[in-house]
Amino acid sequence: MPGGRYFEDFEVGAIYAHRPGRTISEADNTWFTLLTMNTHPIHFDAEYARHTEFGKPLVVSTLTLAILVGMSVSDVSRKAIANLGWKEIRLPKPVFAGDTLYAESTVLDKRESKSRPDQGIVTVRTVGKNQRGEVVCEFERAMLVMKRGNALEKRAGY
Repeated sequence: MPGGRYFEDFEVGAIYAHRPGRTISEADNTWFTLLTMNTHPIHFDAEYARHTEFGKPLVVSTLTLAILVGMSVSDVSRKAIANLGWKEIRLPKPVFAGDTLYAESTVLDKRESKSRPDQGIVTVRTVGKNQRGEVVCEFERAMLVMKRGNALEKRAGY
């Protein structure tokens, strides 16, 4: 859905494949380490990384998470008011510059908001895989999502 899904559009068990994939470059990883002030040399010092079990720099794990969340926006959170939280974040395989990420999200739960009648809470599980089909990241995310005809859309002119 180009404009995103309203709360009413989600069904528990629905699966959304997030495409296109996203290839991570060395520049992506370098900029992210600078932006986040991550000073661990395994992310930007090739000589240091060469002597680790990986043999080359690792992509910062929070960059992997950020890209996967971003890939899911058009399918699951374009109509979200806010992210309420992430949990069960797992990183079972390393990610390197040159890897391409693909993701899909499964709707785990949805419920009406008790305090906001024009919104609901949707929980999804997102799984990110590399070009070899290996799971590199998985997590659950809960979001506050607008219902159709909500006040915010009316105020913003949507």
